[in-house]
Amino acid sequence: MPDRQDADFKPLGKRVIQIAQVAAIALLVVGCLLVLQPFVTALLVAAIVCFTTWPVYQVIERLLRGRRGFAAATMTLLLIIIIVLPLALLAATLADSVTPAVNWLRDTFAGGLPGPPEWVRSIPLLGDSIDTGWREIAASREKLAEAMTKLTQPAQQGLLKAGLILGEGVIQLSFAAFIAFFFYRDGAALIEAARSLTDRVAGHLTSELFRVVGGTIQSVVYGLIGTAIAQAAAAVIGFLIAGVPGAVLLGFLTFMLSMLPVGPPLVWGGAALWLSYQGSLGWAVFMALYGFFVISGIDNVIKPLLISRGSDLPFVLVFLGVFGGVVAFGFVGIFLGPTLLAVGYGLARYWARKVDATGATGAS
Repeated sequence: MPDRQDADFKPLGKRVIQIAQVAAIALLVVGCLLVLQPFVTALLVAAIVCFTTWPVYQVIERLLRGRRGFAAATMTLLLIIIIVLPLALLAATLADSVTPAVNWLRDTFAGGLPGPPEWVRSIPLLGDSIDTGWREIAASREKLAEAMTKLTQPAQQGLLKAGLILGEGVIQLSFAAFIAFFFYRDGAALIEAARSLTDRVAGHLTSELFRVVGGTIQSVVYGLIGTAIAQAAAAVIGFLIAGVPGAVLLGFLTFMLSMLPVGPPLVWGGAALWLSYQGSLGWAVFMALYGFFVISGIDNVIKPLLISRGSDLPFVLVFLGVFGGVVAFGFVGIFLGPTLLAVGYGLARYWARKVDATGATGAS
């Protein structure tokens, strides 16, 4: 009789042990996630940057005769010089420019607002109302002071918030560069471990999943972010040539808005209008032509050259990725948000094609 009872309790004991093991593993995973949670953004940024710059790292590693530690340190130093330091300088410039910009606006319009140019009236639909409102504000110093207060206070607060976001981005990117050193040095082993883990979950689909994810990341980073950087650099050059004040800040704004189809024209178009208002009609025409053919032309010329595999990411996902990414991750969310959404969108399309193909095969 005791032997029979022992036989009945053995399966129950095994189940209890299995449940305890699963619970222990779950607690360990939750604990690891809680520990890594503050560093998730830096880890994701480091992984994406290392993946997209891996060919450069391999060239440096070959030049250093396979010394991975030196190659990883060289790449990390390049990331700091190319990405972190310019962003830190931009954050410092933005912080220092807030008060002078507000004071310049106040001094410029201290003597009153000049009347509107004649061409304002010729604007379709809105010309007459803009002209009337402009003249009312120009005729009354009280209304001008009220309008300037409404404009300068939000602008000052916005610039300060932008400076804080940039400062946070500098910290995030600095930490991401630190993590990138280890990703570069141990990249081959990490990729092999990731493939082994994915094999256990996805089986024979592992190589295809890696291809989809890798191609999508390259498409977004090279195409979307690369184009944004190229447009911002071209904009800064054009603003400096035309003598537009705050060229670096306007270039940064061009970078931010380049994710949107009509973003850069808002910046260089505003610069052209400002030059026209200042009486520099020749430079205004130059700015308009330069902006149309060079700054905005980059989107149609360089982007196709930079994209190795098209992701066909819908505009709404780009929009949500940029602004949602900034809310969720801070400054680095500008490219982290669209990249993550693009990967999810690419995987969803891949699984949908697999399901359709399987259904078609089964039907036949």
